Amino acid sequence: MTEWTLGQVLDAIAAAVPDRVMTVCGDRRATFADTVSNTRRFADQLATRGFGVRTPRARLERWECGQDRVAMIMRNDRYTDVMLGCLKARTVPVNVNHYYTAREIRELLDYVGPRVIVYHRGFGEKVAEVAAGMDLDLLISVEDGSGVDELPGAVSYDDLLALGDPDRVIEPDPDDLIMMCTGGTTGRPKGVLWRQSDMYVSAMRGSDHDSAEPLHALARATGQVWLAASPLLHAAGTWTVLGGVLTGQTVVLYDDRDKFDARKALTTAARARATMMTIVGDAFAGPLVDELRSGDYELATLTSIGTGGAATNPEHKRALIELLPQVTIVEGYGSSETGGMAFGHSSRDRQIETFALMPGGVAVSADRTRFLAPGDTEIGWAARVGRVPLGYLDDRAATERTFPVIDGVRMAVPGDRATVDADGSLRLLGRDSLVVNTGGEKVFVEEVEEILRAHKGIRDALVVGRASERWGQEVVALVCARDFPVPTAGELRAACRAMLAGYKVPKRFIFVGAIARLGNGKPDYRWAGQRAAADIGTDNGES
Repeated sequence: MTEWTLGQVLDAIAAAVPDRVMTVCGDRRATFADTVSNTRRFADQLATRGFGVRTPRARLERWECGQDRVAMIMRNDRYTDVMLGCLKARTVPVNVNHYYTAREIRELLDYVGPRVIVYHRGFGEKVAEVAAGMDLDLLISVEDGSGVDELPGAVSYDDLLALGDPDRVIEPDPDDLIMMCTGGTTGRPKGVLWRQSDMYVSAMRGSDHDSAEPLHALARATGQVWLAASPLLHAAGTWTVLGGVLTGQTVVLYDDRDKFDARKALTTAARARATMMTIVGDAFAGPLVDELRSGDYELATLTSIGTGGAATNPEHKRALIELLPQVTIVEGYGSSETGGMAFGHSSRDRQIETFALMPGGVAVSADRTRFLAPGDTEIGWAARVGRVPLGYLDDRAATERTFPVIDGVRMAVPGDRATVDADGSLRLLGRDSLVVNTGGEKVFVEEVEEILRAHKGIRDALVVGRASERWGQEVVALVCARDFPVPTAGELRAACRAMLAGYKVPKRFIFVGAIARLGNGKPDYRWAGQRAAADIGTDNGES
């Protein structure tokens, strides 16, 4: 055996350090041995109920999935156990953003087609609305202390574990899939299809091994404590946590039943004597800086802060290094379509503006016909070759566009413009598509525009992103009203909130006399971006 599935790696690590604590979330602590038992029990119960592989990989196109899907509408607690249990059952776990409205979740699930939903009970009302009329075979509830009753017909996750066989091992295949749902670069959310063994190598810095001994040795040599403040519902959070536990680290999961609180995060890091903390760009970095300036925390063991999933303001990086001089800021660059592609290290002695490419990281020309060499002045695309996803679920066109073949090599081109400096480092220039990345969440402007344009008081609307110290980018709407009465910003905000997740709701509404359009009739987004940047207003409604 050379390629490894994630469940096999977990079992190998646990064999070497069974009594080491693997995950902590709130009051819950689980050793590696505990997790192996729980994941096998859960896998046994899924398999016993008939879930697993429907069509072998060899008989499918790369954008097709022949395994049953399990939708996870969950917070951080027990997320890794459920995900790894699904993988051991040879089903495909699917991350679902629980911040979505019921309408948005239903649209995503109609696309993904799960047979099973696993949900935290606190989301019961939303899940009940989503599941109504769906062709589901199993609904599993996870206790979360919310006091919300289990939905009718649901089965308790704890009851399934009690019934499961801890010794049953379902033989996996390296071609078994895992799906990461993302907005990507193509519009509405897409399901990115990864072979497990490819994700292990590309997103978790794993390797192929002929035996388990290298994994045993790695586990015995590690054992640091990481604090994962980033949510697992996004690829960056999942990969951080799995990248830690699958090398034998203890990972403290941020208890995200409440919104991110910098004081809670720093207190947790100090108490756990964490050596690394992972965050999501400015949405986390800004509050951490403010709290460090006002509080006193014993963080001598903290040597690195990893940030990814959204941009981090250089001012926040400098402030974190000033307040924690022993810390190195590690910025990761990648996407759900690539895994980790590049990284940059900033410390007290050196701050970077470019990224060092990881194995497989490249840049290709604007026409996607050749690779850019160091010092090439052409503005091209950041890309990755080698262990990349197979494609997007049930979308051949998007698969062939984002995962093209150049010189006989399949690659992933997630949609970021870039150049290659003379020293071979990657210089990112920005997203080419109309995506606003706000606090690690991706917002597609067309979706917000559709809601605004449907409002009876609005004639036309454009939505763009503009720089934000707190969020990296914030959503701004330029709206052209119809005849009086003109709707207020509060009314427009309420209309958006009724149909969209909170982070998609514009932070600012700018009323204009007309929306500029190009000669071909298409919206002039450059004008809109300049108009939003020039506007000196802030939130004209609730945040």
